Amino acid sequence: MLRPSSSQILKNGESVYSLVIAVARRARDIMDAAAAEKIPTEDNPVKMAVEQFARNEYRLVEDPSLKKK
Repeated sequence: MLRPSSSQILKNGESVYSLVIAVARRARDIMDAAAAEKIPTEDNPVKMAVEQFARNEYRLVEDPSLKKK
C-alpha cells in the first residue's frame, strides 16, 4: 500500500495529533507482541500501524470533551 495521507484516514474533524498518538501506541503494541513471541518484524511497526488504520482495522476514538470550542 502506498503511504496514505492523514486526510484519507481522519474523518469528521479528528485531529492529526490524536492520529499520531494512536499510531504510536499501536506500533508499540505490535513491537511488544513481536518481542513476546520472539519473532522479528519484517516491516516497520509504524508503517504497519498506519496501514491498519487506513484499512479501518483500528479506529481513532477521541473524547468529545477535549475538542476546542
